[in-house]
Amino acid sequence: MAKTYRYYDLLMAAFVTVLLCSNVIGAAKLAQVGGFTFGAGILFFPLSYVFGDVMTEVYGYARARRIVWAGFGALAFASVMSAVIVALPHPPDWPHQAAYNTVLGATWRIAAASLVAYFCGEFCNSYVLARMKVKTEGRHLWARTIGSTVVGEGVDTLLFYPLAFAGVWSNEQLFQVMVANYLLKTGWEIVLTPVTYRIVAFLKRAEGEDYYDRSTNFTPFSLKT
Repeated sequence: MAKTYRYYDLLMAAFVTVLLCSNVIGAAKLAQVGGFTFGAGILFFPLSYVFGDVMTEVYGYARARRIVWAGFGALAFASVMSAVIVALPHPPDWPHQAAYNTVLGATWRIAAASLVAYFCGEFCNSYVLARMKVKTEGRHLWARTIGSTVVGEGVDTLLFYPLAFAGVWSNEQLFQVMVANYLLKTGWEIVLTPVTYRIVAFLKRAEGEDYYDRSTNFTPFSLKT
């Protein structure tokens, strides 16, 4: 009989919520602090990598893989739903179409780039953490969470920005935004390391689980646990 967990479903719901909010609500907003301009979504998007680290560390790669697929499905549906809503005819005197176009009217190129980058980045993050856990025999959690995020966020950044904006932005602007956002996102992971430690310790005690992926099939194209 498959083992049941008290918090797995709640963590999946929280992960998908953070992912959707950071992509749908935060993506269209530019923020500026002290003359430094950045996409507001990056304040919260790194939390999805924290969730990925926690899930892989406690429940293992296969169960984290299901959450990555849940997030992918939610993002794909949100992209389709946004496109349909923006395209629906509206009354001539309705004044809010321009606002909907601005906030929800992402091009299919940007939506596709976001899906590809998310899929590859999250799986790289979980894979690296799972393999490092086996190699280190469960020691040095900080090295696994930071190391996996460095790789995962790196893959996400290297894929998303060129796929979404190459040929639209100048090469110099593209490079500057990629570097700045990557440093911000990985910096968040470092800052949140003490929080990650507490959550992982709590879940391991509460669930009675500390999974090691010694014989896991690491293909991303499966939902088996």
